[in-house]
Amino acid sequence: MLALEDPVTPNSVPPAAGGPDASPQRLRSLARAAQHDILRRLTPPLRHDMVVPLQSLGMMAEALGARMDRGAVAPDDLQAAVSRLNRLSRQAVARCLEVCTWMQADEDDSVELREGVSEVLRLLSTSLNFRGFDLRTEPGDGDFEVSRSAVRFLLSAALLTLADAAPGPGELVVRTERSSSHGVVAVEYQPRPDGSSTQPHEPGDCPLAWPEVQALAVQHGVELLRNGPAIMLRLPRAVVTSPLKMVPV
Repeated sequence: MLALEDPVTPNSVPPAAGGPDASPQRLRSLARAAQHDILRRLTPPLRHDMVVPLQSLGMMAEALGARMDRGAVAPDDLQAAVSRLNRLSRQAVARCLEVCTWMQADEDDSVELREGVSEVLRLLSTSLNFRGFDLRTEPGDGDFEVSRSAVRFLLSAALLTLADAAPGPGELVVRTERSSSHGVVAVEYQPRPDGSSTQPHEPGDCPLAWPEVQALAVQHGVELLRNGPAIMLRLPRAVVTSPLKMVPV
């Protein structure tokens, strides 16, 4: 289990996220709606993450089967091929289990900020590029443990929100830094000069509801600031407060 230093309380939620008197139940409902909507937007890249290792496994199995049908597999080659299949199957299972943690977080939900940011950028880079956006990261201090779920959902929400609101193609620039108690992620949309784009700008799916995203930030104890084409996340340090459960062998 994780505890968050300097958590944001429901009373600090902006009025747009349910009003100053929004109840905890209302905030939880808004946060769940935001998480569901973000997962809906992320379904294509998450599905791709699961399918690619499975496709590699299937292609190798088909190739091996064809060689066996022709009687062209020596015993040593067969043993080597089975070893590769075993390795690919383990990788495919690991990837599927990793994708499942988007739906239900691991018990240890902490991650180094830089690693968490890299995961989200890798996941979204292709789909955003198809819409006319390039993701660019600027070097920064990301050596800070935060909640993996908070980085995943809120950084994804920030990138999708800025892309949806952008008037045209451009760059989405991500910067990370840290303070004594928070990891900071800043995302900014920068338009391209006229005529420099090689991809058409696509408006994308139905935009995320910003009040719901704000409520999700409150649930994770994250300070979420938006100023025009820029969004900043201030994520508190994630601290393990109880021993992790051991999985039976």
